[in-house]
Amino acid sequence: MSSSTADPRLAKAGPPRRPIRLSWSDERLRGIVWQVLVVGIVGLIVYWLWSNTVHNLAVRRIATGFGFLDREAGLPIGESLIDYDPTDTYRRALTVGVLNTLKVAVVGVVLATILGTLVGIARLSQNWLLSKIAGFYVEVIRDLPLLLQLLFWYTILQSLPGPRQALNPVDGVFLSNRGLLLPFIEWLPAHGWAMVALVAGFVATLFYARAMRARQYADGQPRKVWPAGLVLMVGLPLLVWIAHGAPFTPDIPALRGFNFRGGIAMTPEYFALLLGLVTYTAGFIAEIVRAGIQAVNQGQWEAAQALGMRRGDILKRIVLPQALRVIVPPMTSQYLNLTKNSSLAVAIGYQDIVSIANTTLNQTGQAIEGIAIIMLVYLTISLSISLFMNWYNSRIALVER
Repeated sequence: MSSSTADPRLAKAGPPRRPIRLSWSDERLRGIVWQVLVVGIVGLIVYWLWSNTVHNLAVRRIATGFGFLDREAGLPIGESLIDYDPTDTYRRALTVGVLNTLKVAVVGVVLATILGTLVGIARLSQNWLLSKIAGFYVEVIRDLPLLLQLLFWYTILQSLPGPRQALNPVDGVFLSNRGLLLPFIEWLPAHGWAMVALVAGFVATLFYARAMRARQYADGQPRKVWPAGLVLMVGLPLLVWIAHGAPFTPDIPALRGFNFRGGIAMTPEYFALLLGLVTYTAGFIAEIVRAGIQAVNQGQWEAAQALGMRRGDILKRIVLPQALRVIVPPMTSQYLNLTKNSSLAVAIGYQDIVSIANTTLNQTGQAIEGIAIIMLVYLTISLSISLFMNWYNSRIALVER
């Protein structure tokens, strides 16, 4: 019988599975027995470790549990994104530590991606000097331990002049041993509503782009998305801001007494940590970007050049979109490394979750709970980054037909 007349139900149906025999010679029975045995042994080991830990803590009269989180911390914290006072609880102190860690991780990922991409492209530049400088940067940065780089940047910032002799490269920007001072706009409710309008405009632009892409697939006529995106993402927030009075009150730092007042400040600890993490991770990202670009077939470059396209347009429109499919998976690992490497902040005095949790467990004696909190925080951040990057990777993956 030909395949064209065969019953498709018969093609899908596989050979009948024989029942499991109660004999050691049955491979499936042996597999089940070994799996149950391994799970049982692991469970017994976990139970022994847990019971032994509880017994030792009881003998030493060490309290267990997370009840200490509601006690007064009495822990001074130099910088925080939310209001904090030493009379607050350990729970709020640890929350400040988590936010400080996220502040380093999020900003560091963005800056490291930008710098690493630029350095990776520069390594492939036809300009000999630019290519060699980028190569020297990558080789030196990747060969030096991160902790040594953090101490180097922190020492450099500490050796800067005081506030009265602060460096002033641009009006309103000051760099001293107190950190980096930048102008800042006083945040008012009008800015909050404008931000909401920006997010709404961004979401509306995504839906509009999807609709225009569907129409292009239907009739083959390309349609421009940027005019609508400009209106939704720029015009709409601007109208909301103007409707609320268009407040604009810049807070420019100024020297008053022995220190600066106003603006937004980056402490030397945070600035040194950010510099170290960004420059170090960018060296690895640069190699990932370079490898991704080189993974694109040379024929893509030649075909685009034959059409008269400029090298920059070829890189932006043809090569990089294809290279992303090679770049994104290893880039995820670098984002995770940057987040976990931020725990070295304790070496230069920046109070992230590791520093605050260590102080908390030293004051309360809740070592197991403190370590568990640190592990849970980094596990949550790492899984969140992995989920987002896996989602993005699936969006740009090639669809086989």
